[in-house]
Amino acid sequence: MADCIFCKIIKGDIPYTKIYEDKDTLAFLDNSPASLGHTLVIPKKHSETLDQMEEKDLKSLILTAQKIAKAISQISKGYNLIQNNGKVAGQIVSHVHFHLIPRNKKTELNWTPSQKFSEKEIKEVTNKIKTLLK
Repeated sequence: MADCIFCKIIKGDIPYTKIYEDKDTLAFLDNSPASLGHTLVIPKKHSETLDQMEEKDLKSLILTAQKIAKAISQISKGYNLIQNNGKVAGQIVSHVHFHLIPRNKKTELNWTPSQKFSEKEIKEVTNKIKTLLK
């Protein structure tokens, strides 16, 4: 979709911090993170909600989410996997995506205001997650 921010990211029209990419999926750091390392995993083929996805695309998406989760689980004590469908369910960007949110202490997730991290912290966590991908 022409006005979809994630489709623009996929096309390279908007800068992002890439964690992982294959032919069907893309994973990148959230620009309004709930924690350091908060990663979004998206399909390259646009679908607004999970139920609209083709099975083969969903399989690729969940396998990439698992790959990212395995890496994140090595840099955190736990993680949340969140996926919203429809505005009423909290979906802000109408393009299917998973949030993988590293958790190191038991706290409530606060989506606003977003946490701020230094460029150094972002670079370190990006490189660490990338290194741990298998």
